[in-house]
Amino acid sequence: MDHLQAGGVKWMMYWIIFALFTTAETFTDIFLCWFPFYYELKIAFVAWLLSPYTKGSSLLYRKFVHPTLSSKEKEIDDCLVQAKDRSYDALVHFGKRGLNVAATAAVMAASKGQGALSERLRSFSMQDLSTIRGDGAPAPSGPPPTGSGRASSKHGQQKMSRSASESAGSSGTA
Repeated sequence: MDHLQAGGVKWMMYWIIFALFTTAETFTDIFLCWFPFYYELKIAFVAWLLSPYTKGSSLLYRKFVHPTLSSKEKEIDDCLVQAKDRSYDALVHFGKRGLNVAATAAVMAASKGQGALSERLRSFSMQDLSTIRGDGAPAPSGPPPTGSGRASSKHGQQKMSRSASESAGSSGTA
């Protein structure tokens, strides 16, 4: 088990040093690419970092990175706590905003859709609605339709035939 941990620590040190090298390389490539054997030196440096004989990454980590991290540990921990708190606050803030936007969109869609739905339902009489249900259950109780059933039915049929002819006319022109 100690052998596995030692190997893991070795690779952790290597990857931290390699990440720092890659970051520095981004800037040094711009200014030093003209330098003779620059790319060959970079390859030799990476080989030195990786070599189990030179233990370059371990040496650089223990000499420079670890002391710097240890001296700034309190500041790093404070920054992490602040970032955690700010991220939680931002999540709550944007979550509330998202829910408000979604609720507003739902209310707007419902208010726009309600007009179309009520127009559609007005064209049916109560008897027509009970036949649409088709489950044999009695029609919902509510105020009785105005006028006689015959007049209501006739009125509903006229509106239905008018809307059917309008849709047929519009589909013929499309």
